[in-house]
Amino acid sequence: MATLRERLADEVPLVAVSFGDDDAERDAAQVRDRRVDVAELRIDWYSSVEPDHVLDRVRRFRGLPTLATIRSKAEGGYWPGSEAERLRLFEAVLPEVDAVDVELSSEEILPGVVAAARRHDRLVVVSHHDFTGTPPAGRLAEITEGAVAAGADLVKISTMAHGPDDLLTLAGLLTRHSSLRLIIIGMGAEGAASRVFFPLLGSRITYSAIGGRPAPGQLPFDETVRQLETFSPRFAERRRG
Repeated sequence: MATLRERLADEVPLVAVSFGDDDAERDAAQVRDRRVDVAELRIDWYSSVEPDHVLDRVRRFRGLPTLATIRSKAEGGYWPGSEAERLRLFEAVLPEVDAVDVELSSEEILPGVVAAARRHDRLVVVSHHDFTGTPPAGRLAEITEGAVAAGADLVKISTMAHGPDDLLTLAGLLTRHSSLRLIIIGMGAEGAASRVFFPLLGSRITYSAIGGRPAPGQLPFDETVRQLETFSPRFAERRRG
């Protein structure tokens, strides 16, 4: 299968699914069989974050397009250790994956993660999550610019949407920064439409679920694919290929 870098070069929306370590062999088979575009490996969900255990599970996805995330508790994740330990784990998994996701707010380790990714020629998603609401357009622009300045190859911004105005604010961010690789998501029931229609405006990856722990407003993988096949001829063509 193509790497994440190769898939992004096609500029066709990508559908990601997040996986823990319950059954990595089964999950990797699902990625192949159901043609999942991106396997997000949520290492902060793993039953153990000892490097040997993590690397064993991550390597089950070898040859598949992978994004490793070790999400901090401050932004909705479950990472149990210190920042120094998290940086070491990022450094350990980087040779095994296509990309990593690290938060803009993780100032202590962000430069080290970016530097390690550059050494291994891997992509970095610099992310920001707001589970309370959607900041004003000016603040979103500052976050985007900060992520780019930090070395992001892709900028992910995921905020809670409380209505149409929030979706319009997020859509405006996409259209004003169309030259950047952005991943923009409106969370919650009011934001569910963003998971289908923002990819049509240029959001590079949308996240879906196959079991696991769906995020607020996240759609099942099959439903996400069906909707994108309906509204994106290029996506439908790639699925047929």
